Amino acid sequence: MRDRRTFLKEACAVTLLGTTAKGAIAMEREEQAQIRITGEWEIEVSAGIFLTGRKRVRITHNTALKVTPTTILTVKDEKYDALPVYNPKAAPWGRGAKLKQLATAETTSPGMLVAGSLVLKSAPGSGSTYQMEKDYDLEAHWATFGRMEGGIPENTPIWADYVCGWGRIDSVVVEKGGKVVLREGKAHNATPQAPTITTKETRLANIWLPGNLKRLNETSLYPIIEPVYPLTKRSGENTAQHSLPKTYRKLTSGEPLHILAWGDSVTAGGEASSVEKQYQSRFVALLKKRFPQSNIRLTTAGWGGRNTDSFLNEPPGAEFNFDHAVISKRPDLIVMEFVNDAWMSPDVVEQKYSYLLKRFQEIGAEWVKSTPHYVRPDWMSSNTERVETDPRPYVTGVRQFCAKHGVAVADASLRWGHLVKEGTPYMTLLSNSINHPNDAGHELFAQSLKSCSNTVYSPFPL
Repeated sequence: MRDRRTFLKEACAVTLLGTTAKGAIAMEREEQAQIRITGEWEIEVSAGIFLTGRKRVRITHNTALKVTPTTILTVKDEKYDALPVYNPKAAPWGRGAKLKQLATAETTSPGMLVAGSLVLKSAPGSGSTYQMEKDYDLEAHWATFGRMEGGIPENTPIWADYVCGWGRIDSVVVEKGGKVVLREGKAHNATPQAPTITTKETRLANIWLPGNLKRLNETSLYPIIEPVYPLTKRSGENTAQHSLPKTYRKLTSGEPLHILAWGDSVTAGGEASSVEKQYQSRFVALLKKRFPQSNIRLTTAGWGGRNTDSFLNEPPGAEFNFDHAVISKRPDLIVMEFVNDAWMSPDVVEQKYSYLLKRFQEIGAEWVKSTPHYVRPDWMSSNTERVETDPRPYVTGVRQFCAKHGVAVADASLRWGHLVKEGTPYMTLLSNSINHPNDAGHELFAQSLKSCSNTVYSPFPL
């Protein structure tokens, strides 16, 4: 016979199941709110229930919202003290001077110069104009320009008139009283941010308005489906003890722990606003918060524009020679980031990274390998910025390698792919409009390291 406690437990379970089922049926009967484009610069939020994460927001009536067209700047008399010679063989963002309103960190914002709008003059106002392809030349997509030999004289000041666009993120917001409104963000040439809202308001969606947008389209709307990145909770033995036992022991005991961050320009800093905002510094800060007794020393070996082969091919004694920059430092933990390794196929990853693993094991170093962040779409073989699943074979190769060899992986690629569900266009986290993350992008790396795992383990659940 069942005892009273068992009977009550089963009766409670039946009641809960009944309530859950009724709730699900009730939700199905309620109309789901929709956000849709209704005109060139118009959207409509329909009445119903909008789900954003676990929050259910009730929209009481249809609301039409007018979107301010993309931000256009008309620039007059922008002075340049002198122009370099135009170099058609350089990278397109480095062929000459950069139009100042489109200059980003290191490069320019591509595709934002209005075609045919650039006029170079010998003086402000109505000064005489220079002729393109005779006096100067222009890389129009990247908005870089320079003088031509026999054209504009060396060390001659010039003035530029042009029209360009800046990107903007607007937000569809439900105010405290239930009113649906559109909040306009502040435009920026590379990294615009969504407008701030209060704690009593709810953001339903973001609207991405690149500087060259002619009208709203299906890629403009970013409904916020999952505003918080989901972290899988694991039970049982503390997972760091299994996957990174040496690192975990030193974190918990207070023994000196040496972490070496090894990578390319991202690891070298690009484009964090300070050393403290770089991903490896943020990772260490998170570890110290979780393990206040820890004694961590961080060193960095970051070489811009290079990959792992570059380090391995450097001659003995060179600053970035692999043995000198990495192995001789004898770190306890190596945190490795190389977006410039993304040319590798899975087979090449297996071959080259097996050698690295062997070398790391020889010095007793543990290893966390990061998948790369997202970069400009065409470098990822994508024709859209709305990338949820990383198409790069290299990413697949890294995940397979780490699972096979028991190497902890910090899946930054997976984290960046989730940005679509958070309502964030990932390109707005790239300060140079190509591949260098801003502070928010570095923070995503740090968060990925914090929750790094192989197929089973999650070392640092904070």
